[in-house]
Amino acid sequence: MTRESNIDDLSSDEEAADREAPTLALPDKIRAQLCDHARTGTPEEICGILGGTFDPDQSRVSTAYPATNVADTPRTRYRIDPEEQLECFERLEAAGEEIVGFYHSHPKGPARPSETDVEAATWSDRSYVIVSLEPVAVGSWRWRSSDAVDGESGGQFERERIVS
Repeated sequence: MTRESNIDDLSSDEEAADREAPTLALPDKIRAQLCDHARTGTPEEICGILGGTFDPDQSRVSTAYPATNVADTPRTRYRIDPEEQLECFERLEAAGEEIVGFYHSHPKGPARPSETDVEAATWSDRSYVIVSLEPVAVGSWRWRSSDAVDGESGGQFERERIVS
């Protein structure tokens, strides 16, 4: 399998900023598992939960838990089945793992968050891994919440460096 990256040609300033970016340790075996899941789920988006060791700036994935996408329009959105999500959280806890983040695919889109992804993100400091199939790439982003404004919470995605 070709190794996917979320870093394009970077200037020296961008390289320095990348070294300071949050980091997600995503073993090659799990990266391949996510890509395979995305391929088998095409043309719909696939989704799942990542377990391992969580830190707001440096997390490590040890397990990927595929889940059913129950979105109304699964070709362009994802929503993890709530019952499966709860069961997965219980399995993570029983295994002594933490919730590192979530993953989903963009079968025909880039490996970066869409506007829909921004609107749906809620888990502060967690990783959101996105698998693109055209072209094949894996990107990761941390959701950084901002204080509520007029009763609505907000935030933004911060690009995350992926290491093996």
